[in-house]
Amino acid sequence: MTTEVPNVSPTGRYNTKETAAALGVCVDSVRNYANRGVLKCGYRRHNGRRFYEGSEIIRFWRSRL
Repeated sequence: MTTEVPNVSPTGRYNTKETAAALGVCVDSVRNYANRGVLKCGYRRHNGRRFYEGSEIIRFWRSRL
């Protein structure tokens, strides 16, 4: 996990790979956090893929300090 605040827009939506890069973890870790419910995600209507809001990424990062 990165020691610096993730460089994301609070209103932006990020896929799993982008979220992992912002947090400094692997994509499997991001999926694990989402499956456990500690990192909340949404699902895109047209394809069902997960997305993570920038504000949630920052909230999650702060909770792990």
